[in-house]
Amino acid sequence: MSSLANKRILLGVSGGIAAYKSADLVRRLQDAGASVRVAMTKAAQEFITPLTMQALSGHQVHLDLLDPEAEAGMGHIELARWADVVIIAPATADIIAQLANGEAGSLLTATCLASAAPIVIAPAMNQGMWRKESTQHNLRTLQARNFTILGPAEGSQACGDVGPGRMLEPATIIAGLEPLFATGSLAGRKVVISAGPTREAVDPVRYISNHSSGKMGYALAMAAAEAGARTVLVSGPTNLAPPERVTTRQVTSAAQMLAACLEEIVDCDIFIAAAAVADYRPKTVAKQKIKKDTDIMHIEMEKNPDIVATIAALDNKPFTVGFAAETNNILEHARGKLARKNLDAIIANDVSRDDIGFNSDDNQVFFITRHSEEELPLLGKNQLARILIQKLAEA
Repeated sequence: MSSLANKRILLGVSGGIAAYKSADLVRRLQDAGASVRVAMTKAAQEFITPLTMQALSGHQVHLDLLDPEAEAGMGHIELARWADVVIIAPATADIIAQLANGEAGSLLTATCLASAAPIVIAPAMNQGMWRKESTQHNLRTLQARNFTILGPAEGSQACGDVGPGRMLEPATIIAGLEPLFATGSLAGRKVVISAGPTREAVDPVRYISNHSSGKMGYALAMAAAEAGARTVLVSGPTNLAPPERVTTRQVTSAAQMLAACLEEIVDCDIFIAAAAVADYRPKTVAKQKIKKDTDIMHIEMEKNPDIVATIAALDNKPFTVGFAAETNNILEHARGKLARKNLDAIIANDVSRDDIGFNSDDNQVFFITRHSEEELPLLGKNQLARILIQKLAEA
């Protein structure tokens, strides 16, 4: 299975004759399991039409810096948060110069400037332009900023010259992208992650639950697998597809989730409690559907087991990470939970905000250990998950 499976890839197309290869690149990225969106410069549209790229990607092509159809008219910010990686292919000498200078005058350059995702460029230009010291200086500048440069290849060019400057073939670009998501920082480790909500039955047709979508836990599981960990995801009911290269155990109730976690924890190195477990459950579950005989229904509740506290109390506990979904006094409540439950780290966020948390594709969190705390920026959950997994690997 390709490490590009389930990845969100933004393909930027700039104005070079090699833009025709970008159409094939879209298809090959999709064949590898990636979701692809396309952003084109005005010059690129002279070589290949947005309609072609839209038909191939299955999504509207992004063209304008200030998009009236985008949320708040700022499509570049939405794309920057959405993308797991930005690949510009072809990357002309002009777009390379703009990136090196930190320019943001087009949708593509503004997205690159705003994005925390890895940025990859596949250069394509005349051999004379490639050899110019100004171009090489720009490339060194980008490499110093952790841009990845793929290519170029050598050979005959559209202008009749022969030499370096040909854009790499799409298959070679795919091979160059895959290592970006295989960090190896957790190679040989086992990571167990709980995710999603639990459902606590009231009767055969009703249950008590919460708004958790499971997106953050699933993103963490994918990031842990990318980092080389043997990853187990214990998931409550969600609408998400099981991540590739992850062992997924489906459960429903808090009791079932605890049992599954305890089974997996025996040889576990890191346990991440990302699930939104129901705090209470009905003390008794009716065997038949409860009829609406009265205007008020009384349900006696009892506490559910505290899964993360149970794991953290084990004699041979793994490195244990909790989540604190708070609506006020975020840091105070999170630090209290960290100490009270004997956790090694806790990830806290404000679920009262409309733009992050439950059901959102974005999140903004505090990463807190016993000796430090760090506020991470607002990011797509996939991007954020990779940062969190790297921090946990270091810890």
